[in-house]
Amino acid sequence: MVDGNNINPVLNTLDEIPKPRPDAKEIVGLVKSKGVISGYKLSDGRIVSKQEGVNLSNQGEIKGVGIAHRKGVEYLKSIPDGTEINNLSNLPTVKNSQEF
Repeated sequence: MVDGNNINPVLNTLDEIPKPRPDAKEIVGLVKSKGVISGYKLSDGRIVSKQEGVNLSNQGEIKGVGIAHRKGVEYLKSIPDGTEINNLSNLPTVKNSQEF
């Protein structure tokens, strides 16, 4: 987002914001392993690994997120919209029967 000649620093933390398809799913829960996000629960009930989530987002299958990276690892991050309730960090942790 450009404001005059300045780039919004929050959006600047995202490497990419893929365009979601009309039927894109939302992330409704986080899968954690030892307190670290290892996957995401989607609005259709599927649980995907962190990398699968990035891949699906790149394909336009997940809405409301952008792609960021830390220490060479890509992950999903909420697109800032001024509302904290829909941030990924505010989503519930869900149990996963499979390990990623």
